[in-house]
Amino acid sequence: MELPLFDQVDDLVRAMTPEHLGELKTRSHRRGIKVWFGQEKAGKQHYEAQILARRHVDGQEGVAIEIGFHSEHADPSKNQAVLDHLTTSERQWRKLLGAEAQGGVFFGAENWRRVSEAWIEPNLEDGELSFEIAARLVDYLSALEPRLP
Repeated sequence: MELPLFDQVDDLVRAMTPEHLGELKTRSHRRGIKVWFGQEKAGKQHYEAQILARRHVDGQEGVAIEIGFHSEHADPSKNQAVLDHLTTSERQWRKLLGAEAQGGVFFGAENWRRVSEAWIEPNLEDGELSFEIAARLVDYLSALEPRLP
């Protein structure tokens, strides 16, 4: 029996994440996975790969997969401070993440900030998709976690 997409991603992220980043924690569900380090419960700063309504990305109908880092503090100024801090080291993380990674307001939540990318209309039946999502999520973990405040 094949595992659901994000359960597969969870297994792969656990296998691929470098140990030096810290104690990896994950929580997967039908529409995504949340990843963080250290504490038992996910904090306001974490990583996600998730299925989103495409309208939040480009205003069109359909689906997208968003992959990257989130800052979801209740105070928007804290989220902006985290994004500003990451921007100071952008030259370093951009080498691994490339132009696809974009910093800014979170898709559909004006108070939150992100450094992430969206894949428009992915083939959710593609057998390689779980590996592609996991590998890209690990890129974000590796590029951004050492640079977080």
